[in-house]
Order: sequence, then structure tokens, then C-alpha cells
Amino acid sequence: MSGDLGERAIVLGGSMAGLLAARVLSESYGQVVVVDRDEVLGVRESRRGAPHTVHAHGLHARGHLIMEELFPGFTGELTDAGIPTGDLGEMRWFFNGRKLRPAHTGLVSVTGPRPVLEYHVRERVAALPNVVFLQKHDIGGLVADTARGRVVGVRVRSRAEGAEEELLDADLVVDATGRGSRTPAWLAEMGYDRPPEEKVKVGLAYTTRHYRTKPEWFDGVQSINPVASPAHPRGAFFGQVGPDTCILSLTGLLGDYPPTEDEAFLEFVRSLPVPDVYEAVRDAVPLDDAVSFRFPASVRRRYERLSRLPDRLLVMGDAVCSFNPVYGQGMSVASLEAMTLREHLRRGVPEPRAFQAAVARVVDVPWEISAGGDLDFPGVEGPRTLKVKVGNAYMSRLQYAATKDAKVTEGFMRVAGLIDPPTALMKPAMLARVLRHAVRRPAPGPSWQGGGRPSGTTS
Repeated sequence: MSGDLGERAIVLGGSMAGLLAARVLSESYGQVVVVDRDEVLGVRESRRGAPHTVHAHGLHARGHLIMEELFPGFTGELTDAGIPTGDLGEMRWFFNGRKLRPAHTGLVSVTGPRPVLEYHVRERVAALPNVVFLQKHDIGGLVADTARGRVVGVRVRSRAEGAEEELLDADLVVDATGRGSRTPAWLAEMGYDRPPEEKVKVGLAYTTRHYRTKPEWFDGVQSINPVASPAHPRGAFFGQVGPDTCILSLTGLLGDYPPTEDEAFLEFVRSLPVPDVYEAVRDAVPLDDAVSFRFPASVRRRYERLSRLPDRLLVMGDAVCSFNPVYGQGMSVASLEAMTLREHLRRGVPEPRAFQAAVARVVDVPWEISAGGDLDFPGVEGPRTLKVKVGNAYMSRLQYAATKDAKVTEGFMRVAGLIDPPTALMKPAMLARVLRHAVRRPAPGPSWQGGGRPSGTTS
């Protein structure tokens, strides 16, 4: 490893965004130190600092391709470990209560447990000779030079009893600590403005439990996904996560939280618009108790709009933008941001404002997809621009057309997988396919038990 740009880079946070940052930084710095409050090496289970990782996750399409580039042989390693992989378009997808026509897209989706995926990435990163993990350390804050124009280090403290705070000198600091990032407060302490924030309040909750898989449940597909829609605001992700284990994550919006009690949990499953998941698990014995995680709002911090930033400080991952997790974008966006970091490193020490502007361009499309989609729910708070309204009106038509035409499904999945931009869905050939089936906005499909919205929902 060359160390051309400096002796030491420090990455704050040891989850996916931090790991990918460390991977590309290792090409340019003599030493890369990854700091995390938890024990992370060798860990395959959800940990205290990342409670969301117990719920359903997917590494889709673009993210998978980047992982394979950064870690050659990664897919084979996962497959050998029993982690399911499959075609994104061949899963059993339901939108607006209707099943999409399956399509072979050639886009790989990895649906293993998030902690296990992180374990495999972390093992690869930890094997790099110039990467060091500083586990079980709290981060006290940034250290700047006397003019407060440049970050020169980080204050950390071991979580061991009686430990004293110490200073780690750094030539570059990357904040990948997630949506709880303290960089806005640290900037204020240094005399800088906090970044403006955009929020889309979704009031989302996941409730998850695991089951021993029965082959007949999935009938050759990787997962069954009734996705929430305004007419059917309860959703689920039911998929294989190992050779004989599957996960069921229920989703509810706007305070309609899926319960953890056994009978109420199963009743929520029964209220989904299609019977597929309920018929599978109604007589099944779960492997664990149900656990919940709440996600109040998607949050985007606009660092690129600040007129000045201190040198040698970069922000990535959920610390920049935390998306509604039902869209499965987080790991793929972190991968794209890591490749953006690599591009800037190859030109020299990254200039913070230029880097944050580039990260903002990475975030633009997935934010448009997820925030725009959420604003189709009447109860979700946020600005509904003309672009959002037109986009959602067209998307309902496209999703209906995808129930009739596998080519539409393929195009939809290429955009959902961040391979193609949303504008690809408006090209003349695709537009013709969509309007052939849905000139007007179609009514949602009925619930399998009759009617539309389940009782008790608030959206």
C-alpha cells in the first residue's frame, strides 16, 4: 500500500459505509484506522450500535457489482457460506396488491443477514495489511488546528474501565457513523454552519422474526415481497437468508406499527393484501421472538450547500442521507459513495466541498426514488412538487403494466437496483409498453380477504 496521500486516515464507524471507505482509503494512506464503539471483528450477529441490522436487508444489483470489484470473488465466497443469491427480477414481487410478472434481469440480489454480510466485508478489510480496527472506543470529537481550518485528529476513549481519552493524529477523517452522526454539532463547535436538512416523515416500523424454511414456501424463488402502497399500507419482506433459515420483516407506516406479540404478529401477516406469506407461516414455529425497530423519517443532510467546510473532513453513508429502508438502497449507495471517494483520492487529497457535492449527486437518484415514493402516501409529510406528483402517477401505471409485461418488470428492477436512472422508464419504447396497459391510473388490486385498506391503519 503506497501511503501517497498521508500517514494515517481515520474512519469513524465500522458498519458498511465505514468498511468500504476503509477499503478504498487503504490504497492511498499508510495506515487506516477504523474506530467503533462496539466489538466488531468476528461478529456475525446484530450489535448494540446497529440494531436495524436484525431486519431484512438486500444487497442489490449496483451494490453487488461494486462489492465484487472491490473484493474479487466476493459472490462466490458468500455462496460457499450458504448465503442466498438470486435474480432481482425473479423474486415474487407484489405492488398495489398485484403480482409483477417475473423477469430474468441478470441482476444479482444477495439476501443474507446484514450482520453476516458485514462480517464477510469486514474480514476482507481487516485482512488488508495497513488497516487497523480500534474496537470498543467512544468518539469524543474532532481536533482542529489553531485556525480551525483543518481537522488534524480525533479524540477517542476506550470503553475499558478507567481509560483516559487519547488523541489520534490524522491526515484525513471520514465520518461514517450513520444517522446519529455528530458532525453537524462538531462543525458548530468549530465555528461552521450546520448542514441544512431535508426530512420525509414516514413513521415506519419493522417487526422481524425468523423461521426454519420449508421448501414449498418459496417454490424456487428467493423471496416474497408484498410492498406497501397507499391502498395497502402494510407490507412484508419474506425471504431466505441461509440454507434452511428465512426472515419475515413486517412493515407499517405512519404509526401503524407491526406488533411483537405472537397472535397480533400473525394477525398483521393475515392483513397483508396477498395470502402468500400468511399461508406459509400461520402454522410455522418461529425460531425467535419478534423484535421491532422504528424509523421516524428519512433524513438528508445537505453538506454540499455549505459555503465552507474544514479541510481533511469527509462525511459518507447514512451520516449524509438515511433512506427509508424498505427501498433496500443503503448498502448500494454506500458502495457508490466509496467509488466516488476512490475517484477523488486518485486525484489527490479530497477537497471536502467538492467531495460532498459529488456524494450529493450519488444520493440524488435514490433520494428521488425513495422520498418521492413515500410522498405518494397521503399521510407522509414532505413537499409534493409537480415532479413528485407526476412521477407517482406514472409509477402506478408502470407497476400495473409490470403485472402484464416482463419487459416492464425488467426495466423497473434496473432502476430499483440503481443500474439505470429513473429517466430510463420514460423512454419511448418503455412508455409505449406502459400506456398499452394503463392509460389511466389503475385502481389498486383488492385484498385477498376483500376490500382495500386494513382496519386500524392511519395512512
